[in-house]
Amino acid sequence: MPKLTVINRAGEESTIDADTGLSVMEAIRDNGFDELLALCGGCCSCATCHVHVDAAWVDKLPAISADEDDLLDSSDHRNETSRLSCQIQLTDALDGLKVAIAPED
Repeated sequence: MPKLTVINRAGEESTIDADTGLSVMEAIRDNGFDELLALCGGCCSCATCHVHVDAAWVDKLPAISADEDDLLDSSDHRNETSRLSCQIQLTDALDGLKVAIAPED
């Protein structure tokens, strides 16, 4: 069971246990972080699950898709580590992944 560290918008850091196979978005949502809206439910059709991935983890994630890239372009808070949390599947290789919930657009 991978551990996921989440930094909320207030800057508070929490480490949660997440089931392998869940998306980062599902793990965050299922652990009571209500500021991650995830309005589309994980269909990669909005950007309300936007997170900033800790720089140490960026190269360990699957490549960003064209759809994800286009959706992130709509955010005023996009940076070089931005990803949609619905597009990152948790695996044992991502044990310890650290993300920060992006500011709301």
